[in-house]
Amino acid sequence: MKEIKIINNSNNPLPKYATTGSAGMDLYANLIAPVIIKPGARELIPTGLHISLPTNLEAQIRPRSGLAFKQGLTVLNAPGTIDSDYRGDVGVILINLGSEDVTINSGDRIAQMIISKYEQITWEEVDSLDDTERGSGGYGHTGI
Repeated sequence: MKEIKIINNSNNPLPKYATTGSAGMDLYANLIAPVIIKPGARELIPTGLHISLPTNLEAQIRPRSGLAFKQGLTVLNAPGTIDSDYRGDVGVILINLGSEDVTINSGDRIAQMIISKYEQITWEEVDSLDDTERGSGGYGHTGI
């Protein structure tokens, strides 16, 4: 298991895997006062976490399914990306897609974070691409 350097400026526990099969770790709100998110509104919620990821790793910030299903709360730019060279607060942009106000308190689980590998590439500009069975078909071309 890879060790990642982290600063925790909150009173919340460090993100951790809930089970041995969990892909994501819960992130907690780090607030001075509760934040009310009205229907259709969005808020940037700080976590108090600062991380130092090695090159070729990113942190993806994703919604929690329970919040999405029960309250209509989701991560607006899902998945949000924390780049390996970012050292600021890991903030979570939440949007309320439900019909009622949602109150976020400090310590609430607001999202999950997944650490993922990536590879940087270079482009090779060409005049044509190789043929495939699918070709340029997309956006539902295979039916329902």
